[in-house]
Amino acid sequence: MATICVFCASSEHIDQRYVDLAAEVGTELARRGHELVSGGGSVSCMGAVANAARAGGARTVGVIPGQLLEWEVADEAADELIVTPDMRVRKGEMDRRADAFLTLPGGLGTLEELLEIWVARVLRMHDKPLVVLDPDGVFAPLRQQVDELVAAGFARPSVRDAVAWASDVASAFDLLEQPRPQLPPAVEEVLESEP
Repeated sequence: MATICVFCASSEHIDQRYVDLAAEVGTELARRGHELVSGGGSVSCMGAVANAARAGGARTVGVIPGQLLEWEVADEAADELIVTPDMRVRKGEMDRRADAFLTLPGGLGTLEELLEIWVARVLRMHDKPLVVLDPDGVFAPLRQQVDELVAAGFARPSVRDAVAWASDVASAFDLLEQPRPQLPPAVEEVLESEP
């Protein structure tokens, strides 16, 4: 059993298929015997993943900044609801509790969470699996942007290896459950290899 941190949307203005995807993730998470840590909201994808996970018997932990309690409507049904003073503490607590990270399609907050965990993995600040479940290609421009950064020399090709991509729920969990993949070279090794 692992604790899976799921980054996902709280917007109520998105297509229902993304909420359904989050519910499918919660169901699969519970079926595979994992625990959930999420952003502590009860609406949209955040609520769907937590509700489905609990319905399947999984333990759920929500982590929400105090300022967002009114905006996102806190997941009061969570087995454990942690209220933090701000977003940075929230992300740190989610990271600390997680054994692996799964990112679903989402907005700027989701993108920020994904990028922060991605960079930390590249820098070897953690070696936890990071998977993006993106069946409709919402993050395809991000992948293209990373390719452009690599081509321009702003990022090493190995940064791509720090994240795995999936187009369906079962494949995403298979990737999360694999032995931890090899990390890209550490910063010191990268610097030593520069001409």
